[in-house]
Amino acid sequence: MALLFPGRRNVLLLAVCQSLLLSAIVMAMALGALLGNTLAPDKRLATLPVALMVIGTALASLPAGLLMRRIGRRAGFLLGVSLGVAGSLVCALALHRMSFAGFAFGYFLLGAYQGFGNYYRFAAVEVTDAAHGSRAISWVVAGGVVAAFLGPQLGQWGRDWVAGEFFVGSYLVQGLLSVAAFALLARLALPPAAAPQAGEARPLAEILAQPALRTAILGAAAGYAVMIMVMTATPLAMVGCGLPRTDVTPVIQWHVVGMFAPSFFTGILVKRWGALRIMQAGFLLLLVNVGLALMGNDFLNFLSALVFLGVGWNFAFIGGTALLTQAYRPAEQLKVQAINESAVFGLVALATLSAGWLYDRFGWATLNLAVVPLLVVALGAALFLERRQRLSLATG
Repeated sequence: MALLFPGRRNVLLLAVCQSLLLSAIVMAMALGALLGNTLAPDKRLATLPVALMVIGTALASLPAGLLMRRIGRRAGFLLGVSLGVAGSLVCALALHRMSFAGFAFGYFLLGAYQGFGNYYRFAAVEVTDAAHGSRAISWVVAGGVVAAFLGPQLGQWGRDWVAGEFFVGSYLVQGLLSVAAFALLARLALPPAAAPQAGEARPLAEILAQPALRTAILGAAAGYAVMIMVMTATPLAMVGCGLPRTDVTPVIQWHVVGMFAPSFFTGILVKRWGALRIMQAGFLLLLVNVGLALMGNDFLNFLSALVFLGVGWNFAFIGGTALLTQAYRPAEQLKVQAINESAVFGLVALATLSAGWLYDRFGWATLNLAVVPLLVVALGAALFLERRQRLSLATG
């Protein structure tokens, strides 16, 4: 599919920066729980670094959005990448010193980097026209396909690069990815900070009263929370079931492929079937993931479940993002985007914090069953909104 729409140069730059960001984040996800299990004074805290990364994303999202209203997208993105470089260096130093607290703080900084970088997809919408907005979002999100292979491999490639310092080299290479992203982001040509603020903005209560906006936020948050909870616990579950640690890397890789490869056509599906239908498909795929995870604990069960988990997240997240962009006016976009990111990653942070405790206390099966109610609620909200919109059209 050719990338033929206005602003394609900037969209491609944003997609490459998304690849670099997500390669760093995927590597952190792949190693976080296992290294946390080694460094933590209490094994129940093994997933705390990953949880703090998500909390960093949640806490940075609202300030990042507000800051970019003042200084512009590009300056905000450059600040975010600087936090990524700092986070990688802190993690490397913490591993050298065998400091669990330092390692967790480094992950918090990496999360703050992601909090800024999550606006890449919104910036892509701003540099193209309304007719191609969902496709621009998809292409930026599709940048994560590179991360599926580069992210987990960084951990393995850098494992022994620093003699006697396991995985320190991995985090140093991770920092170089952020340096490369800084160089690319400096070349972006984005609208000035004041440009999106043209027109009249409604009161916040009126904006949030829209069923479509609430459904978009709920859908993206539910899909992301379920994905991150299951993904975070998967390395622990695989090792706990007696599978070798080397099996973790391909499972995470194909999970990330499932997350991002569909993005090459998700935008077209959204345009053809509508954001709500794609969100609904995403929630159903996430429920299929639960069923596969409960069927057994061998390698193929983990692999197939995690692929469905990734594709389900892709549909729910891109569908939710596309629906969100239809629910605000130009003057409202930065404010609404900041609220959306804070809400989504607030729930994601709670899910990540719960993952280690749920797995340690109740096991893999219970952890998967725990996500079902959230998926049912999100699916019900999307179905209800679609029915409401259909009735509204029928009554004219």
